[in-house]
Amino acid sequence: MNEPTPIELKETKLYKNWGLTTEEYDYLCADVLKRLPNYTELGIFSVMWSEHCSYKNSKNVLKKFPSSGSNVITGAGEDAGAIDIGDGMAVVFKAESHNHPSAVEPFQGAATGVGGIIRDIFSMGAEPIALTDSLKFGLLEDKETKNLVSEVVSGIGWYGNSIGIPNIAGEISFEKCYKKNPLVNAMCIGLIKKTNLTTSSAKGTGNLLLYVGSKTGRDGIHGATFASDEFDENNSTQKSAVQVGNPFIEKLLMDSCLDLVTNHPNWVKGMQDMGAAGLISSTAEMVSKTGCGITLNLDSIPQRESDMSAYEMLLSESQERMVLCIEKENSSKIIQHFKKSGLDAVIIGEITDNDTYKATFNGETVVDVPVSGIVDKAPRYIRSVVESKRVSSQPSSQYVPEISNLENTLINILKQPNISDKSSFYKTYDSQVKSDTVVLPGGDAGVVRIKETSKAIAVTNDSNSRFVYLDPFIGGQILTLESVNNLISTGARPVGLTDCLNFGNPENPEIFYDFSKSVDGISDICTTYELPVVSGNVSLFNEFEEDAIYPSPMIGMVGLIEDTENITTIDFKNAGDLIYLIGETKDDFNGSEIQTLENGKIFGQLSNLDISKIQENQNSIVQLIEEKLLISCHDISEGGLFTALAECSFKNNFGIDIKTKLNSKQLFSETSSRFVVTVNPSDKLIVESFISGTYELIGEVTDDSEFKIQTADERVNLNKDVAHRSWKEGISCQMK
Repeated sequence: MNEPTPIELKETKLYKNWGLTTEEYDYLCADVLKRLPNYTELGIFSVMWSEHCSYKNSKNVLKKFPSSGSNVITGAGEDAGAIDIGDGMAVVFKAESHNHPSAVEPFQGAATGVGGIIRDIFSMGAEPIALTDSLKFGLLEDKETKNLVSEVVSGIGWYGNSIGIPNIAGEISFEKCYKKNPLVNAMCIGLIKKTNLTTSSAKGTGNLLLYVGSKTGRDGIHGATFASDEFDENNSTQKSAVQVGNPFIEKLLMDSCLDLVTNHPNWVKGMQDMGAAGLISSTAEMVSKTGCGITLNLDSIPQRESDMSAYEMLLSESQERMVLCIEKENSSKIIQHFKKSGLDAVIIGEITDNDTYKATFNGETVVDVPVSGIVDKAPRYIRSVVESKRVSSQPSSQYVPEISNLENTLINILKQPNISDKSSFYKTYDSQVKSDTVVLPGGDAGVVRIKETSKAIAVTNDSNSRFVYLDPFIGGQILTLESVNNLISTGARPVGLTDCLNFGNPENPEIFYDFSKSVDGISDICTTYELPVVSGNVSLFNEFEEDAIYPSPMIGMVGLIEDTENITTIDFKNAGDLIYLIGETKDDFNGSEIQTLENGKIFGQLSNLDISKIQENQNSIVQLIEEKLLISCHDISEGGLFTALAECSFKNNFGIDIKTKLNSKQLFSETSSRFVVTVNPSDKLIVESFISGTYELIGEVTDDSEFKIQTADERVNLNKDVAHRSWKEGISCQMK
């Protein structure tokens, strides 16, 4: 193909098809290059200035996050964040979204999302030890959505299982707004000796850039641009922008990189995954961090397709590829190291002492642009913020459930797709490979032990977008607190978090308000709890023909358990154990499952949070676990108290005998930061002496075949097996 000339590019405005505005193109020509870009150069700037790579709409907002702390080793700007956990070790973690690719090609979109986040971890030199995910789909009403769910779940399982990394936690939820724009957020956690930690910077004039991994093909070209655009019928089938994964090559690549870093740490001066925007992104970002330049020889790029152009090689997002910065003296040994694993390993470039990114192809210079122009001079926008009419017009009163038959309502709440059993999905994942998983999916958080220590890592994903939809600030607070509560419930101390911030078009002032205010809410809790945000991802333009998703930030939080004997799970364990409700229950029904069940929609303002009382509840849980006084602990969230009690009962098939001061409606309240715990009857007095906030002894665990519940205004005896079957089959029946 004959590429358009710079003049033709300007006249035809091809740049608009690649996501650049006329104003951005003019700025590129006048201020950055001071000339017209050629075809390949224009392609480079279109992907590197996309939202997905440059965060041009979101960077100013992200500055609100607290990102430092005494335990933070690396934060935003690296492939993943790293936090010191003592004993010379660090935990490394990050989350990424793969939303648009998963909508177009659900199996490969989800699979390569997993592959990409794994590479982010081992590019730091860390061994991946666990995966988690957060998935959102439309309602299970049609074949298209059911197929989408099955393919996404299968893609996640295929990639993680093949490479041998356990998937230990996550969440799946269903709302109408995600029908055409599902959210697929994946997180990976790794461990490393601090002395082996590798950064993604490339420096040292004369040092070499080494290409390692799969050959380059034409898959995923303009994937970053595709991820930074709204969805409509024209691009909803754009499969060429979706990458194709090969987990078996990734396994070889991972093992080879980790072996090199572990046994020859001084040989690697920098390492980065070729992710979004492929070769151009990884190489430009590596040298931009050090003020260096680069000369690239594209003729040396391993190719799996014939007649690839410079444009295609630089922008391809073919999977399972890495770039390493190495010294010349070790180059032959490093190349041989990778070739022993059957991987392509070739020198593709050299570090220079200027700000120039130069690439040659077929003996000609095809790119000659400033590195700073590609990375640092991307446009930055301060978007207009207007309080959403949706938020400002919410009724101030709390919704009051209309429960005519309590027994039926209890059963129906368990059938709700956001409540009912998700094991039919996560059983697709291998949760126990490597044999270090201590707490499996289905609890408040997944837990993996750290070998040769008494420590463990706990991980949770949370994204209650209903609350963020009603009030972005309070919703952001509740979301972050839920992650804290999930970790505390397992016996962990939260140490840091990553995020995926999924929103619609940032050029809409109301959507940008949602984005900005939810970040404020998340930041407020992070600051209060001294939790650094060390990595993350922004995914904007999640719309289908201008129909936006709920504002959907996802929190991936990591906690440290100092003593594995303190690991606590949600399941009831002994008949006769006492059941306590810790925390005050208010009439919080706006945005709840009971409101959705009765109305098919959510509405109303959220109650302000009393953080000091919430911390009282949390501190009580921490102390009780440290004193080894809790037999089980479960955070109360979606569905309220009854849902939490049922989830605690089902695993070991226990009944419950409950007598509470709460009224029947309050069984479904979703007041934030409450807990259900069980204790040995002999510890009753000492347990109560440790609880500093509001609590109520509400009953005991039984061997009965019933859930016996006496509220302030009603009594019901619910058949345990009927309740369990309703919960167990809620989703599986819809999927069939």
